[in-house]
Amino acid sequence: MNALFERSWQRAWSALVGADRGDGNALRDELLVRYAEPQRKYHTRQHLEECLALFDEFGGLADRPAEVEMALWFHDAIYDVKGSGNEERSADWAHEALLAAGATGEVADRVRLLVLVTKHDGVPASVDEQVLVDIDLAILGAERPRFDEYERQIRDEYAYVPGFLFRRKRKQILRIFLDRPVLYSTPALRERLDARARENLRRAIG
Repeated sequence: MNALFERSWQRAWSALVGADRGDGNALRDELLVRYAEPQRKYHTRQHLEECLALFDEFGGLADRPAEVEMALWFHDAIYDVKGSGNEERSADWAHEALLAAGATGEVADRVRLLVLVTKHDGVPASVDEQVLVDIDLAILGAERPRFDEYERQIRDEYAYVPGFLFRRKRKQILRIFLDRPVLYSTPALRERLDARARENLRRAIG
């Protein structure tokens, strides 16, 4: 077991559910199986690990860090490349699993809403939403070799889409991010990632 996965899960689970209700490791392992599904090329354990590593560094910025951390575990839990509603289904799973484990309804509701924010169809409002979204989008500001690998991984996930159509749609998506006046909401992550993210995006679009 990856030490980061073990440490992260235990920390979030203990804070939200309580150690007296078991360790939740069966659920953790089910999530890790999902992140290793063969149709995934980017939305994999690698992405989860990168997110959790950043959370280790920046999670203290959140108001309710354990909820943000659990939302990271679930944010790509269900990933059907050809389907829609992945975030909704992942959010519902998080909600149901937390309630079943003994978390309060308020906690389960907030984690569910956090997972939905990773649809990236709006501006994150709360501090917790901002930390979560900034971590999820940190790949845009990765060093050039990792960003280029990410772009190849996304293309591989959508290998069934004809090249001309993929390129057109992909440029549209990347342009939306580039055109945002604020790409990263938290000052610490903005300082680290914004300039490189915009450079990566311009290069990928151009």
